[in-house]
Amino acid sequence: MKRALFRVAASLAAAVALVAVVFIVLGWEAFGHRSTGERKARIERSKQWAGSHFENPQPLRNDAWGSLLAFRDVSPDVSPSGEVPTVRGGAERFATPPPTGLRITWFGHSTTLIEVDGVKLLTDPVFSERASPYSFIGPARWYPPLIPLQGFPKIDAVLVSHDHYDHLDEGTVKQLKDARFFVPLGVGAHLEYWGVPAANITELDWWEEGALGPVRVVSTPSRHASGRQLLDMGATLWTSWSVIGPAHRVWYSGDTGLFPAMRDIGERYGPFDVAMVEIGQYHRAWPDWHIGPEQAVRASTLVRAKTFFPIHWGLFTLAMHGWTEPIERALAEATAREVPIVTPRPGQSVEPDAPPPREKWWPDVAWQTAKEHPIVSTQME
Repeated sequence: MKRALFRVAASLAAAVALVAVVFIVLGWEAFGHRSTGERKARIERSKQWAGSHFENPQPLRNDAWGSLLAFRDVSPDVSPSGEVPTVRGGAERFATPPPTGLRITWFGHSTTLIEVDGVKLLTDPVFSERASPYSFIGPARWYPPLIPLQGFPKIDAVLVSHDHYDHLDEGTVKQLKDARFFVPLGVGAHLEYWGVPAANITELDWWEEGALGPVRVVSTPSRHASGRQLLDMGATLWTSWSVIGPAHRVWYSGDTGLFPAMRDIGERYGPFDVAMVEIGQYHRAWPDWHIGPEQAVRASTLVRAKTFFPIHWGLFTLAMHGWTEPIERALAEATAREVPIVTPRPGQSVEPDAPPPREKWWPDVAWQTAKEHPIVSTQME
């Protein structure tokens, strides 16, 4: 009997090991590459480097037990039950510069095209079917890319905020490998591994900047994390981006919790014409990882933005809340605070200086209010 149980246990262990090996092999290239040589030395000189990994000035705090219990409360509307209203095609619109000098097109989640003072920037482009190292498992898109990459105008640069799969996609990077990339420390190793020439990569620490014609691209702090597999947590930096043109200024939050240095960003580089701030994929158990709708509105005021542009929602299911809840709560908070907000459909182009009439294009489904499910980042004051 003991021998039989041992054989069964050994067989199960071998099967698990085989499955693990298969998943490692299948995901190996998508996992990316660790920094070496001068890139690694530069990482270790960063003020954000904590000896073995990058760390936030206000470390992330998580409620592990609360995270497990959260799975009991998944909204029945966590993903759309029907087709999401979008604006498809229309790539020809980019042939004509925006009359105001600033135009932003949101393609769902955190992928946007920023046209600012004659320069075209693509943020965190994800055009693959899944935000995952695998083609057959992981969060899937709710709708296909609204404009194929082949149909895009010439992009002057790509801005990457961090290396999580819903922000850095191997397949998309390979299609854009001839573009110029601005990335936080360590992410350049992934790009080179996937075929992007080193000369095309500008790798920055917080408060460092690069130039793109008349536009300055500044890596500014954010409060988040990084990692593409279990053994590389914190190996690369995360960042927000401040884009400073001759006539317009844009702040892109990347993924972040609320943090005090947002005030510093506003003082150094504000006022911004628009703040593109993440509003989705939150839970009270991890309030430092994702800022939540109400704090996102506050963040836009801290960085001194004239207009609030909600992002990081409307494409993937990455949390337990209803899919329309982030925008409902953001709109309610912005209205209460009298903060100008734009709410475009995915694929719609918006000029913050001349915004279109606000349209409630999403359906009415149940959602929790801030009072019912508060998101409050720690160590803020």
